Amino acid sequence: MSVEQYISELLYRYNCVVIPEFGAFLTQMKSAFIDSSSNTFYPPSKSLSFNEQLTSNDGLLISYMAEAENATYETILKDINIKVKEWKKSLRQGERLQISNLGDFRLNKEGKMLFQPSKQVNFLTSSFGLTSFVTVPVVREILKEEVVALEDKVPFIITPEERNKSAIRPFLKYAAIVLLAISTGLTGYRAYNETVANQLLTQQKAQEIISNSIQEATFFDSRPLELPALHLEVTKKVFKKQHHVIAGAFRELNNAERKVKQLREKGYNASYLGKNKFGLHHVTFDSFEDPSEALAYLKNIRLTESRDAWLLSVK
Repeated sequence: MSVEQYISELLYRYNCVVIPEFGAFLTQMKSAFIDSSSNTFYPPSKSLSFNEQLTSNDGLLISYMAEAENATYETILKDINIKVKEWKKSLRQGERLQISNLGDFRLNKEGKMLFQPSKQVNFLTSSFGLTSFVTVPVVREILKEEVVALEDKVPFIITPEERNKSAIRPFLKYAAIVLLAISTGLTGYRAYNETVANQLLTQQKAQEIISNSIQEATFFDSRPLELPALHLEVTKKVFKKQHHVIAGAFRELNNAERKVKQLREKGYNASYLGKNKFGLHHVTFDSFEDPSEALAYLKNIRLTESRDAWLLSVK
């Protein structure tokens, strides 16, 4: 069981992946930029960070691994706890913990974890296939030396009739050099403008995708959900069940109410779960006390209704 591989796969789809009792990997959009010191162009990417305070199990990693490994939720959770204890023991012994494709961990003098992310993997799917490249700057002095060297190799004879014209040739020579440098600079400037324009277009498309999907953005939190005021049309429930199969998370309450109505018309036992700390309203397909039943129901929902459904387990 390669925990590192499953974490990497989830980071392509989600901005937060929690390892229970260890911490959470977080990603944030980073725009394309040019390093002027090395003349290197870097494409848009996701910057990777780590927060050791987010240790509560949100069910995402465990459910994903349980489905991939064809194992029970409890078995995967037990294996993860064993793996985490091994990692912590290695760090306490002063060793450097390296997680493939993610980065390196070590403890400082105060016992806090320091994380150095790996830059080998770009988790931004819209930048797939884009790599950094180095551009060659235009050096005008080099062009001038090449032109002078070329003229030294070309033999010519000054006749009496052309003697008066020879005084003008140095000015023509340097005028040609200036025109060549300006032409080369304009070509490079146009190429740079096209690169920047393509970069802005890519960022604009990415922003449109984010705006379109914000209504169903997924966040994870194991703390109790905040319930809205009493004017809701959707009946609120006091959930004794701890495992919820989530149908979506909505910024607007009326969208959440509409989703509950649509699911109930399809025959699902849909409910409004509440609002999390990010201000998003959760809607469930159904809720369960037994995590095995919840996981089996989640698999069926992903096959028949929605591949974006996920499991939220709360204490």
